[in-house]
Amino acid sequence: MKIANIMSRDVQVIAPDATFGEAAALMRSSDTGALPVAENDRLVGMITDRDIAIRGLADGKGPETRIRDVMSPAVNYCFEDEDVAHVADNMAELQVRRLPVMNRSKRLVGIVSLADFATRGSLRHTARALHGISQNDEDKRDSAHRRRSHAS
Repeated sequence: MKIANIMSRDVQVIAPDATFGEAAALMRSSDTGALPVAENDRLVGMITDRDIAIRGLADGKGPETRIRDVMSPAVNYCFEDEDVAHVADNMAELQVRRLPVMNRSKRLVGIVSLADFATRGSLRHTARALHGISQNDEDKRDSAHRRRSHAS
């Protein structure tokens, strides 16, 4: 099954010069915890509720702070024609709960979340992604060591 079959197509985006107060309001109205940040028709980052709490409020920044000052600039994404299992593994490895979905022209066409795997995907793929996302660094090192030991 391809990611296009389970992703959410209704994606809200926000500009990096918008404020994180505006982002929080859009997240509330869209019932989402993350927004892709786009500038000049290009994805330039992601802003999450965690970014707002940790890089914004906890650092003493107010809701008028620009998104570019609190967003995650690294953009991980997948392609709409990728296999669900591969994307679940990728999300587990990256320890992310959502990924923007691009077409092969690198245009945003959707977003896939752990909830999409749970409601439209399979239990196996959901469990695979959730297990990786939930691992802490020590668990990941132990798991990698076990894989290397079995490969020898």
